Amino acid sequence: MSSFLLFDITLYFVVCNGGNQVFNKKVSIWVIPLVVILSITMTVFGMIWGLQKVTHNAEGALQFLYTLGRIHSGYVGEYTDKKLFEGAMHGLVESLDDPYSEYLNEEGFARLNEMTDGTFGGIGVVLGQRNKEFVVVSPMEGSPGAKAGIEAGDKILKVNDVDTKGRSLEDVVSTIRGKKGTNVKLLLEHKNGEQFTADIVRDDIKIKSVAGKMLPDSKVGYIRISMFNENTGEEFKKAYEKLEQEGMQATLLDLRHNPGGLLGECVKVANYIVPKGPVVSITDKKGKTQVYESKLEKVKYPLAVLIDHGSASASEIVSGAVQDTKAGKLFGVKTYGKGCVQSVFHITSDTGLKLTTAMYYTPSGRSIHKMGVEPDVEIELPEKSATDVQLKKAEEYLREELEKEKQKNAK
Repeated sequence: MSSFLLFDITLYFVVCNGGNQVFNKKVSIWVIPLVVILSITMTVFGMIWGLQKVTHNAEGALQFLYTLGRIHSGYVGEYTDKKLFEGAMHGLVESLDDPYSEYLNEEGFARLNEMTDGTFGGIGVVLGQRNKEFVVVSPMEGSPGAKAGIEAGDKILKVNDVDTKGRSLEDVVSTIRGKKGTNVKLLLEHKNGEQFTADIVRDDIKIKSVAGKMLPDSKVGYIRISMFNENTGEEFKKAYEKLEQEGMQATLLDLRHNPGGLLGECVKVANYIVPKGPVVSITDKKGKTQVYESKLEKVKYPLAVLIDHGSASASEIVSGAVQDTKAGKLFGVKTYGKGCVQSVFHITSDTGLKLTTAMYYTPSGRSIHKMGVEPDVEIELPEKSATDVQLKKAEEYLREELEKEKQKNAK
């Protein structure tokens, strides 16, 4: 439109200055294409600058667009634009080689919401990916998976006779999940190398994340957290206060087979058992650090925390904070070792991107990523043991602490 405006002005100038008509006509003829070329050039360079700004690789972005164009113009098979773009986004995220980052299509996004909401259909097993193998982080208590003999650390080799090699975590999980009453067949491998097949009937998995009780003939309140979903903070508060009313004088927190969950919820729990100060610090790519703190003036009761190889992420934040602040002692075996934080970004209303955006550090500043949290008292739980020796050891410690307090108060 600017070219036409310039042309009109030039003609008007020609009419008013008759002697210069030829010169001004030449200006009009040459200026118009020059302006068009300049506009196109600026547009192209603007697009390249924009691609470079957004992608940090304008050449790669142009190659992607070229490939997409070639598919549209020359591919003879059937495809949909949706499938093309979803495949591209899957590939982008998978190329990060990060088992915790993933593109979430409609199904994946719905599953994530189900997990944090606390209800979903499946076998009740939390999966992780390590060295491109699919490893059970923890089976949920009382779930079909747990009843079938699946244990933390088991590898899933096949689902419904289809090999899991080369598949994404999202794909494997979606295959295992399904409606209540339907069957899924798994080939698994125990940590000792023994393989076994499990035919499992799916069920509705309703996660009540917190359960509490007083241990028999004691003043020890036992609280079990199975995972940190969006109800955990409130459920823990209710269980804790109920046990106080029942006479709790020492707390035994069980975080075994707890795969983690929501950061905010584990901080809420920490506010009951970790003294005033940092609980965890989160540092992002730009070096910006956010510190989450406890406001508890003083730890009220002697504390023991049970951990194992299935304790991951948010449960490691809690146990790491307890250990660093000396608020209590950890019993069991080394934890899983997931010290990174994922953020979920909406792409559309029902798709998203789960991306590792930060690393977390315990109050002393240590990272436990791929390292895990070492217990203060290491004690293995023998397979098929009739007695929970880890719990028993932690309870003995708390009874001793209560006896020490009793003797101290008697002086």
